[in-house]
Amino acid sequence: MTRVIHRELRRIWKKPRYVIILTLGIVFSFVFFATLTNEGQPEKIPVAVVDMDGTYLSRRICHELAATQGVDVVAVYDNHTEARKAMQRGEIFAFYEIPHGTYNEVLQFHAPHFGLYTNTAYLLAGMLSYRQMATMGMLAAGAVQREVYRKKGYTDDALMGLVQPIEFDTHPIGNPWVSYKVYLMTVLIPAIIAFLALLHTSYLIGREWKERTVRSWMRKADGNAMKALLGKILPYTFHYSLLALIANLIMFGPMHFPLAGSWPLLMLFTVLLVFAAQCAAVFISGCIGDPQLSMGVTCVYGALCFSLAGFSFPVESMPRVLIAISNLYPIRHYYLAYRDIAIFGNGLEHCWPYLCALVGFSLALLVGAYMFNRHYRQYERSRA
Repeated sequence: MTRVIHRELRRIWKKPRYVIILTLGIVFSFVFFATLTNEGQPEKIPVAVVDMDGTYLSRRICHELAATQGVDVVAVYDNHTEARKAMQRGEIFAFYEIPHGTYNEVLQFHAPHFGLYTNTAYLLAGMLSYRQMATMGMLAAGAVQREVYRKKGYTDDALMGLVQPIEFDTHPIGNPWVSYKVYLMTVLIPAIIAFLALLHTSYLIGREWKERTVRSWMRKADGNAMKALLGKILPYTFHYSLLALIANLIMFGPMHFPLAGSWPLLMLFTVLLVFAAQCAAVFISGCIGDPQLSMGVTCVYGALCFSLAGFSFPVESMPRVLIAISNLYPIRHYYLAYRDIAIFGNGLEHCWPYLCALVGFSLALLVGAYMFNRHYRQYERSRA
């Protein structure tokens, strides 16, 4: 196997462009997500207010909305049509509509109705603007109630118990800053590295068939398919694992991402993630045999890993078929292990099922080596 590793290192030295491009892609992805969510989550989302009332109460609501951290009131309109056209042009993502006579209804102890319109065609911007403005709407409702109780003669101390009888104390576990940087990078960066390792491994095996160098490759391994495949992928296992470890070192070090559990245990799962992705690529390439088709199947298989990992949409809410399929992805088991280690601070006594699952992908390597050996024997017979 040492001879195969030396052969692969010489091939990397002669044609380093693939390794360099993939490395730069991983670095770019890391820098992109780190700078994209530099503030933790998007802030100053442009919104507007349609103020048809023009009274002290409506102006105060506008000022309080403008003081909200997550949104930025870029315009105040006096009719619904202008706000709707601004939203259609993409200038704003949401707007409040304060109808005419709001303050008079408050003075007459009636319940005025506000309108909240959000553009949910943009998921993140629409969701955040809705959350911020809905919270502001609840505060505005409290302000209106406060004015009503004041008109009825209640003191400020007495009316606060009526306006807000229960106070909530929230505790976001694992991400107290509610930072999208922590949410995205801790799983997405390892997933990108595993995805590229998967594609690169499939390409490397296919290139041997395409360039008709598979005979010299197997000769270096003394005809042993397992030695040939391990010698082929181990240099890249080291390379991608090193990149993943450096990324984790930066995230949990200078970037101060929360890590409640064991650092070495999380690094072990990171290395196993890379190796498991390579084993999956060997299995696909070995079973199919055809370089172009195996590369295409690998792309389809890898592209679904971001959806079936469970960090963007809960797997438990998916159909049972997809729940079962999600177990065929190494990133799914890595995400569950990361959740237990980094967020809940659990040790190996809780994470051993995920460890066994990632180690179990080595069985795919055995099957892939067996199928690869069969294809190679057929290739030798056809050349004889």
